[in-house]
Amino acid sequence: MAELPAGTVTFLFTDIEGSTKLLQRLGEEYARVLGEHQTLLRAAFAAHDGTEVDTQGDAFFVAFPTAPAAVAAAAEATSTLAAHAWPAGAPLRVRIGLHTGTPQVIGDHYVGLDVHRAARIAAAGHGGQVLLSQTTRALAAHALPVGVTLRAVGTHRLKDLQESEPLFQLVLSDPDLPADFPPLKTLDTYQHNLPPQPTPLLGREEQVAALSALLRRPDVRLVTLTGPGGIGKTRLAVQVAAELLDDFADGVWFVRLSRLVDPTLVVPTIARTLGLQEQSSQSLADVLRAYLADRRLLLVLDNFEQVIAAAPEVASLLAASPSLGVLVTSRIRLHLRGEHEYALDPLRLPEPGAGRLAPERLSQYAAVALFVERAQAARSDFAVTAANAPAIAEVCVRLDGLPLAIELAAARVKLLPPEALLARLSAQLKLLTGGARDLEEHQQTMRATIAWSEGLLASEERVLFRRLAVFVGGCTLEAAEAVCVAPAGSELLGLDVLDGLGTLVDHSLVQQREEGDEPRFGMLQVIREYALERLEASGEAEALRRAHAAYILALVERAELEMVGPQEGAWLGRLEGEHDNLRAVLGRARERGEMETGLRLAAALRGFWWGRGHLREGREWIEGLLARAGGAGLEEGAARTAPPIAERVRARVLLAGGTMAVWQGDAAAGELWLEAAATLAQAGGDQHTAAEALNERGILAAHQGDWERAAVRYEESLALWRPLGDEWGIGLALNNLGDVATHLGDLERAADVLTEALARSRTVGDQGMLAVCLVNLGWVARLRGEVARAEALQREALELVRDLGDPRRCAASLEHLASTAGAAGQGERAARLLGAAATVRETIGAPLPAPERADVEEAVAASRAALGEEAWAAAFASGQALSLEKAVAEALGEGDSVD
Repeated sequence: MAELPAGTVTFLFTDIEGSTKLLQRLGEEYARVLGEHQTLLRAAFAAHDGTEVDTQGDAFFVAFPTAPAAVAAAAEATSTLAAHAWPAGAPLRVRIGLHTGTPQVIGDHYVGLDVHRAARIAAAGHGGQVLLSQTTRALAAHALPVGVTLRAVGTHRLKDLQESEPLFQLVLSDPDLPADFPPLKTLDTYQHNLPPQPTPLLGREEQVAALSALLRRPDVRLVTLTGPGGIGKTRLAVQVAAELLDDFADGVWFVRLSRLVDPTLVVPTIARTLGLQEQSSQSLADVLRAYLADRRLLLVLDNFEQVIAAAPEVASLLAASPSLGVLVTSRIRLHLRGEHEYALDPLRLPEPGAGRLAPERLSQYAAVALFVERAQAARSDFAVTAANAPAIAEVCVRLDGLPLAIELAAARVKLLPPEALLARLSAQLKLLTGGARDLEEHQQTMRATIAWSEGLLASEERVLFRRLAVFVGGCTLEAAEAVCVAPAGSELLGLDVLDGLGTLVDHSLVQQREEGDEPRFGMLQVIREYALERLEASGEAEALRRAHAAYILALVERAELEMVGPQEGAWLGRLEGEHDNLRAVLGRARERGEMETGLRLAAALRGFWWGRGHLREGREWIEGLLARAGGAGLEEGAARTAPPIAERVRARVLLAGGTMAVWQGDAAAGELWLEAAATLAQAGGDQHTAAEALNERGILAAHQGDWERAAVRYEESLALWRPLGDEWGIGLALNNLGDVATHLGDLERAADVLTEALARSRTVGDQGMLAVCLVNLGWVARLRGEVARAEALQREALELVRDLGDPRRCAASLEHLASTAGAAGQGERAARLLGAAATVRETIGAPLPAPERADVEEAVAASRAALGEEAWAAAFASGQALSLEKAVAEALGEGDSVD
């Protein structure tokens, strides 16, 4: 074999599209076709200094010393294949992918992430198509062959699950060659929520193929991927899900359960992942089962061992949906009928004496390949040599082939060569000896591995490491500084938290991810479990939990105040990011009877639970806390017999519970809780809470169609807010009174009141309330025949709720714009927007409120009459197929116009 190019190398991968079908059609003739294909390609590659690295079946892997040479070879190969007279007229469609990088050459093959990237680029194309990475395009664009141009085909995430990158297509001037192809087969063309991964999956090719084949079998619907912590179950499951995107028409959905400890939260977590919300007439479990009933999708339920009691819920979902597939990762199986367990073994390890092998032969073992890849990521000049190969092999053996342990060790090559790593492992890890090892031993190995990694830290860094374990689901820098520096009853940290976090990230003990404007820091679950053990042993656990609870409470109470204004969307997003920490503090408060903390937190979370659709969960927390406090607040006379907890706190908790009940459609509970809240608040002189309770009671009356009673309650709330000078409250009451006037047909009064509400909303800067005022004013304008003004007002409202990320209010805005479009004679646009809104409501489980149903039904009837039944059904269906993002863009005129 010729010497492989080194330094900057361009890789070229090819394969035949539809080779299996071609083989079935040609039979014995296929061998001749394949041989001719190989001869033509080899000639093209050789003509441009290409070196054949590997050939498997119908696929080539070729390396070129320059990007222009690789592009010229790809162009010549494509033209030659297209012009060739194939036996029996068999069309041969070969796809080609190119990527340039700086891999390490080890013997007769390359090591480096660029190899995997090139293969994935080739796999994204179609027969006859040549795709290039951004790097290759930059190096080759100045020296393209005559008659060859490049076309940008967009930014894409490949199925290696890494971040998106621009891709380009080679276009040949030959008119007989296609220039246009179907959309690329990348993650962007599928429905999924698969998280990006920093590196490709290594050493698991056989397991990916086996699991994919298993889940494609029609008789297999539940597969549980089992193994000890740190063996790579999650990463493997995510890759398998990516490979199965073509097999599940309704998408693959990754459901993270690692932060849950309460089995009752499994179904809500699955539902939230799918964008569903409970409906007034159905529980969230029923909504989920109904949604899944006729869909072909795959759920990946990650880290199920902590909520194993929820296994029957998985069985229930499978029973409700004959096309549902479920892939579970867990340390233990679910013990359900029809379950197929796939026990994941450690990575393939070097055999005894393998350390004496040549470096290139040693890297054939998956554990060693992973170590080398991660070591090179930590130190770019790292290489396997004859001197360090024995130590690398032994390190992998001592770490039992566990991917996480290997990654932790490889990250240390920045400080220690493999020989020094081995010495430390020999001193601190229990040596594992032959034979099968059970789960407990694997866990002990991981614990020892993390202990070894922790031992490389300075004493102050170790303190920060264990203190960070108090957070569930990670934390911001601000949170780490507030909780970990000087918790009451513990020593001062004596370390800059930012520097400490940087060290922990470098040591792979803490992961950093970007969320919004600031980074977030968290631990893998197995590492956090170990850190919690250290925290408990330190005697600091109680002090840290108190500091954690104090920080979360202060954060949420600050959010409650600042959400009333222009920061509503930002705060809703921030609290969503802290959701697991919120649950942790609420759970500890309920379990330990820390009622002041628990009830204050529940009271302050009202806006978050309502704004993000966590109605059922919020209500359950409130009921549990009030029951622990000595009265659920639903009993007659509860307000008069409440235990000695601050009346304002109890009133606001009852207000929060009543709000949840109202929007769940539970009128009886809502009325009882809100009446109790108002009574307590007025007795304690808390006019703000009393006014809010009256307003919610007005909303409850409006939902029941009792507009006179709704008006009375809104007026009563307004009378309380005006003396307080509360612009937000005054604007809210006026908006609701305007809504009443609209429904009663008094459009002149409605316009006057809503105009005042709009002005106050703009002053306050509350996007949510401003959007509602705009929608209601637009409704009035439309009813008055002012179609252009109605359109402008409702567009502004839609822009605001899009920025808030509120799908429920987006659906309402789409429906109002549809009604306006119908009034303007734009029947097709109206039908499309109605279809899009219907999809959103179905997806999130938010049925149309009763007071708005008549208006939407009128819009449907008008657009149907204008278009005719067949055309209306087609337009409505095309709207249903739109994503929320595309539907909003179309409604705002940012997409292609239909009319």
